[in-house]
Amino acid sequence: MKFRNNFKSNHLRGKAYRRAALWALVLLVIISMWAAGPPVASTEPIILKEKPLPIAPKEFFIANVIDERQNKKAIAYLFPAPVGAAMPTKAVPVDLKGGTQVALQQYLRKNLPHNTKLRPVVMHLKELNVTESAPAKGRVEGRVVSHVMFSYLRDGEEVPLMDHQGGIKYNRPASQQDVVEPSIRQVITESLRYFDGWMNQEANRSELLAKSLKVSFTDYTTDRKDDTVFYTLSRPLKWMDFLANPTKESRYAAAVYPGFAYEGRNEVKNGVIHLNLTMKVFVVKSASWAKAAARDAYTLNHEQRHFDIVKLVAERFKQKLHPDSLTIGDYNSIMQYKYIESFREMNRLQEQYDRETAHGTKQLEQARWNQKIDDELRAFKVKK
Repeated sequence: MKFRNNFKSNHLRGKAYRRAALWALVLLVIISMWAAGPPVASTEPIILKEKPLPIAPKEFFIANVIDERQNKKAIAYLFPAPVGAAMPTKAVPVDLKGGTQVALQQYLRKNLPHNTKLRPVVMHLKELNVTESAPAKGRVEGRVVSHVMFSYLRDGEEVPLMDHQGGIKYNRPASQQDVVEPSIRQVITESLRYFDGWMNQEANRSELLAKSLKVSFTDYTTDRKDDTVFYTLSRPLKWMDFLANPTKESRYAAAVYPGFAYEGRNEVKNGVIHLNLTMKVFVVKSASWAKAAARDAYTLNHEQRHFDIVKLVAERFKQKLHPDSLTIGDYNSIMQYKYIESFREMNRLQEQYDRETAHGTKQLEQARWNQKIDDELRAFKVKK
């Protein structure tokens, strides 16, 4: 009997323990919920409504959207609608459905004219986010901030055009989030509207947006009666142009040092870059010399042919600068490179001419070079 009574007593005591443990667990859950704050409702991804943008681009289409934001976890941090009387105390991350980059690509493709005959433009998202402040008196304040960089996709390379920064504020009831989606669309629309206006203004006059290139040349032939003789058939070299003192150690009769250069200015008209280049083929008098005994017509002709060779190289240089050989975005460096190539060509030809004519002492070779130079001058229509 004592054994049975003890068993019953222990059994009852065990039930009490279990009941106390259960209440302790319930109390622990309640305390945990209280510490975590009121329950928070989930927030669905934002879906951009298919509504045509009030923009009709005439100069571009959006070829791509690239998300370059530092924080790509979500486009917005929103306060959910309250559950019952409990107001949420923490914003939750919310993204566009499918991800920001994909969602914007699809939205613009469907709601902005996409004429691929126009200039392809890439839209870089540097910043696009929505932030909200804690609810107060049943309302939530929000702010949408954007920073977009537009670039022109020309010949497979991007040409940066301009940046646009914008943003708006809104105030909504804590229980409604309907204002968030149209606010995002409005910010995007304003960026595109501003860019569209910029493109309409700059398309025909900005070098960044040029579609083609034309090159024209003018030969500088003015006789300034100073230390420089510029090439022209009506003004060949004269012995009075050799002003330097002869080099006593030299075994040559005379020396002349011609060269060539170009100057340019460019202007954009109707989307076309016009390169207006002025060619200068010249001899510096103060660097040229001749010995008194050598000042005859034959020697002067030999020196004139040095001048003619530079003119030929300058004409060849012009041909190298046809529009198909120049890249719109990098034409200046290409011209400089071709100029260096032509300058080297000039030096090689001058050395070859002196070597084959023995500096004019081989009369038959001199005559051959005279004919060769004249024929090419005629081919370039420099000489009749």
